[in-house]
Amino acid sequence: MSVENFLILGLGWAGIFLPTALGAIGSIVGCARAGQAACGALLDVESGYGRLVGASALPSSQTIYGIVVTMQLNRQVSVEASPGLFALGVLVGLALLCSAVLQGSCVASAINASKSKPEVFGLAIAPAAIVEGFAVFAFIFGLIISGGIPGTLAG
Repeated sequence: MSVENFLILGLGWAGIFLPTALGAIGSIVGCARAGQAACGALLDVESGYGRLVGASALPSSQTIYGIVVTMQLNRQVSVEASPGLFALGVLVGLALLCSAVLQGSCVASAINASKSKPEVFGLAIAPAAIVEGFAVFAFIFGLIISGGIPGTLAG
């Protein structure tokens, strides 16, 4: 096997696992941002602790989407399949990473807004749900496009 083919196959393997890895990195950052806001808010509110802490977990879903896309991409890695695996893996992974990080920022903002006005929490969390929608779009895109990548699914 030539060095060039070895590198191409390596990129293919990386593409399979990038949706999970990048989605998880985004979830870590997003949940940490939202969790920090929740912890700070616990000092300022008299009730509603559960919804604050629970909301901080919203960015974790991008890891789940990444796992499912990785499972869908799992196939025999060949020189023909590697470019598609890498491109799809990195693009879906980056979309999940960005979505999770920015969703965490939206949740942190919702938590901060609801500290002084708890009745706005439901409306304030809506932007986080909108950002989640883009993660779902990337997830569905990955599932649909993966069927066109050459190779047989690994069993």
